[in-house]
Parts: sequence; C-alpha cells; structure tokens
Amino acid sequence: MSREIDESWIGEAIERYKQFEELQEEYGKTVASHLVSVHSADESIEVIVTAAGEITDIRIRGSLQNRNPAEFARELQEVVAGAAVAAREAREKLHGEFFGKLRSLGKDR
Repeated sequence: MSREIDESWIGEAIERYKQFEELQEEYGKTVASHLVSVHSADESIEVIVTAAGEITDIRIRGSLQNRNPAEFARELQEVVAGAAVAAREAREKLHGEFFGKLRSLGKDR
C-alpha cells in the first residue's frame, strides 16, 4: 500500500509542478506586455514602460525650443527613474496576483 501512496503523491507533485510552470510562463508574458505610463510633474514628458522594465515609448508634449537643455535632461532622467520604480511595483503586484494562486494548488481535498 505504501507503494501506491508514493506513486499517487508523485503524480500529484508532477501535476502541481506543471501548474507552477504554466503560471510562470503566463506571468512572464503578462509582465512583458503590461504597460505603465509615468509623467513629469508638468505633464510634458511621458515614459511608457513594461512591467519588465523595458521602455517602449517616450513622448514629449510641447515645444523644446525654449527649454533649458540641462533642465530638460534632469526632468527626463527623473521620469525614467520613476518609470523604473513603477515597473517594479507593477511586477510585484502581478507576482502577488499570479503566485498567490499557488497557495490553493493541490488543496482541493
């Protein structure tokens, strides 16, 4: 009888592992496609970043003609840094949503 229990336990462990792998794959795809938008204080700069941290677009509103280049560079750097923080926070939230499900795997008994 212990042999049957061991085989049953192994089968359940394999199934839980497959479910975990599926969650990991889905999480990776979601993180790569989830977009976050961050703006400068005056809304003139927008950085769009994935939850994975990849900048997909930078949008500038208004004219750059009368802007101080050093000030503009500082603002752009601040928005990019903010986008990195927003991406990390989005990843953490998605991680909790996806892997919070793991607690329920195999506990239907």
